[in-house]
Amino acid sequence: MRVAIVNDSALATEALRRVVRSVPGAEVAWTAADGAEAVDRAAADRPDALLMDLIMPRMDGVEATRRIMIGSPCPILVVTATVSGNMDRVYEAMGHGALDAVNTPALGPGGVATGGEDLARKLSQLALLAARPTADRAPPPRPTEGPAPASRPASPIDDLPPMVVIGSSTGGPKALAEILEALPAGWGAAVVVIQHIDASFAPGLTKWLEGHSRLPVRLIVGGERPEAGAVLVSGTDDHVALEDRGRLAITADPESLPYRPSVDVFFESLAARRVRPGVAVVLTGMGRDGARGLLALRGQGWHTIAQDRETCTVWGMPRAAVELGAAVEVLPPSRIGPALTSAIDAASRRP
Repeated sequence: MRVAIVNDSALATEALRRVVRSVPGAEVAWTAADGAEAVDRAAADRPDALLMDLIMPRMDGVEATRRIMIGSPCPILVVTATVSGNMDRVYEAMGHGALDAVNTPALGPGGVATGGEDLARKLSQLALLAARPTADRAPPPRPTEGPAPASRPASPIDDLPPMVVIGSSTGGPKALAEILEALPAGWGAAVVVIQHIDASFAPGLTKWLEGHSRLPVRLIVGGERPEAGAVLVSGTDDHVALEDRGRLAITADPESLPYRPSVDVFFESLAARRVRPGVAVVLTGMGRDGARGLLALRGQGWHTIAQDRETCTVWGMPRAAVELGAAVEVLPPSRIGPALTSAIDAASRRP
């Protein structure tokens, strides 16, 4: 895996270089001293991952992230002197497609990099994703067109409110904010969001999303039931699944999945419990997570939506869903919110 480093500090660049070299299979592709140089270098030589500082001369990391994700999209990790002291910029960069953020490691005695454990772990995860086959397994049969069957086995959790479930990854926060802004206060549906994000940033993301929502936004803690008029967001590196009694469980299994939390795990748990059909959405992100689960839900009569290519930061997850025939509609975020309210209203009128 070829990793680029963007930082205006020579000491920080050297510390980052040493952390990259400590990760099996990782090497430094190139370095840049500011955002403007990084945009040009990424266009000429796109790396497998990019470590982006926030505060730099000429062009900061937020603007550089925005431009790179438009012109030369690649996995970007924000690496800054203090994440907690730059939270607004961190979430702005994540809105443009940055995956995550970590504090910059330092050079300790003897030139040993210290404080780089989180970064090394995240780079190892990216290397695993990069090595993952394009197709996880043979695609299931394409679902037949038309409405859901008139009858289905009774579910022990039919008392759940109408559900909207959303899976997202790279660039997801920005798309989520736009969708939530369109949902009315006191809405009768329960919204559950599975977002690929480090657990340490989930509370801040939830608070940021609540600033864009008329509905309350809370982290999933495990044991609660989806609630009408509220948005629940995944908040750990473990998976979320719906249990038989309609409660949300947090589980480490399956441990082998590189996508954590996995959209497929959650969507497939809904299909396994045969929850009353609602609306399922797959948003921007790398890889194929969510495509299989979306197909399973479509096969049970759910209205399914994938984000369109033009508005995706990375058209990976939605593309996989489209190629599997899992999406009934392919829409930009500006139209997904209204589509959710229309679909839920239509479902509520069905006997």
